[in-house]
Amino acid sequence: MITNHLPAERLTNGPDYHWFGYYDKLAFDPTGRYLLAMEVSFEGRMPAPDDHVKLGMLDLAERNRWIDLATTSAWCWQQGCMLQWLPGRENQIIWNDREEDAYVSRILDVGTGGVRTIPHPIYSVSPDGTTAVTADFRRIDEMRPGYGYAGLPDPRTHQSVPEDSGIWRVDLQTGSAELIMSIAQIAATTEEHAEAEGVKHYFNHLLFSPDGQRFVFLNRCGAGGGKRWDTRMFSSRPDGSDIRLVTDGRGQPVSHFIWRDPDSINVWVACMRGFYVFADDGSGQGQLVLEAPDGHQSYLPGNEWMLYDCYPQDEGVRRLLLCRLTDRQIFEIGRFPSPPEYSGPLRCDLHPRFSPDGRKVVIDSAHDQGRQLYMLDISEILDA
Repeated sequence: MITNHLPAERLTNGPDYHWFGYYDKLAFDPTGRYLLAMEVSFEGRMPAPDDHVKLGMLDLAERNRWIDLATTSAWCWQQGCMLQWLPGRENQIIWNDREEDAYVSRILDVGTGGVRTIPHPIYSVSPDGTTAVTADFRRIDEMRPGYGYAGLPDPRTHQSVPEDSGIWRVDLQTGSAELIMSIAQIAATTEEHAEAEGVKHYFNHLLFSPDGQRFVFLNRCGAGGGKRWDTRMFSSRPDGSDIRLVTDGRGQPVSHFIWRDPDSINVWVACMRGFYVFADDGSGQGQLVLEAPDGHQSYLPGNEWMLYDCYPQDEGVRRLLLCRLTDRQIFEIGRFPSPPEYSGPLRCDLHPRFSPDGRKVVIDSAHDQGRQLYMLDISEILDA
């Protein structure tokens, strides 16, 4: 490993707290000038139903000037409100919100200020920006605190494997949605994961492939409340057909993942303690990419570099790393102390995201002034 710590420019400042959320969403606009973020006035507790966060964008060409865009009451610390630039659109963003007894999504044109409401929330958006897939955030909130939204209880809380809850496909042009697969359908695919007393199934971590022809998702089952669960990874066509088991984690949970290309997925596998690439062909065969602790991985444009982070190690320090995949040379480009109060569902993972040209990396970190955004220029390593 080569240690080459790069300067980390703080983009946001207190007294309020700022972050973006997950690593697999488009934080930058297509030009790389504007960066989406969220702002909140408190930390140290879970969101309450009436807690709102501000949504805005930073103008990186004007000394990181904050531009107010909207607010939402459907958010969590880990994935925010699914805020992201709408793929295939230069000036539109999308996020989740709550209207009384339902979750919805909003599409805002940041140039004109026009807003459209889709009567369904979104989880992952197709690369052409026309379709989304989504899961039941009410059930996610109960089963995995920190990833769902406060405010609406799961109406199927007493059902282990409901037939009318699962994954929906959402048409972002018409606003219509259809249930394309149920929890009961997926739970029944293997006997050991079928309905069992005290065990509830749910879906989360949905992600479209780079060509939009398939999406991947996790089926988890457990007792709820963030306790230990079993995890299986599946992929499917956007209409719910051609469902394939990617990996069952060999008896232990698989964790973070990203599509490497339209035919293969990079997955961190717990029992093998590393990142593996699995072909999306139902074979369940994975090839080692890198032995490493669990973290949030992505491929820079061209797939020659893997960007990832690690959970707190070495006295509570989160590490930010680049791996040159041609020779598996690892560069540690940053170390960020993680205060102990940022743990469990309140944690502040780095969740590294990169600019459209792949030369800048933005992270969330709580090492100074609470939860804030930082940017690192990685050009010198890429060009060495």
